[in-house]
Amino acid sequence: MGLKIGVTGGIGSGKSYIAKVFKALGVPFYDADKEAKELMNTSPAIKSALILEFGKEVYDIEEHLNRAYLASQVFRDKDKLDKLNAIVHPIVIQHGEEWTVSQNFPYSLKEAALLFESGSYKKLDYTILVTAPIDTRIARVMQRDAISREEVLDRINKQLSDEEKQKLANFTIVNDGLTPLLPQILLLHKQFLAGRKA
Repeated sequence: MGLKIGVTGGIGSGKSYIAKVFKALGVPFYDADKEAKELMNTSPAIKSALILEFGKEVYDIEEHLNRAYLASQVFRDKDKLDKLNAIVHPIVIQHGEEWTVSQNFPYSLKEAALLFESGSYKKLDYTILVTAPIDTRIARVMQRDAISREEVLDRINKQLSDEEKQKLANFTIVNDGLTPLLPQILLLHKQFLAGRKA
């Protein structure tokens, strides 16, 4: 098992695109947000805890997660959102750790939107924060999700600020549409292949 590296960034920062570039370089890659969605449908522990917390309506008759119902429950209720995260995050973190152990590469990447908020960064060797100017992020998400500026800002305000994340991150990749990305990624790739930090 090699180094464990986390990749995170606020909504619209382009962290998924950065992760794809690392993936194209052959780096094993764990998408925590995608796996969480999968585990919410397959993990008996998550399913029973969600039903207990949110009621049986949280799953449909075919036992698939009713995302619209769950979203309506947690959208404007921070306590319920915290409860949801407390149910899902520990199981996703454990799943990610088991995945990491099975990799045979000098390092593996874990991408997660809430890497710092969930505390999972503490189990990693290094973290990379992907940043972009707020206006760039807003424009990207408005275009991607076809939502209003206010809705994007509402999502951004639910996450830790880049300034807060910067204090916890080991490395930063600037994805502002002006700074070349590939040299930043290749420099980190080279360092991680060597098994060390700069």
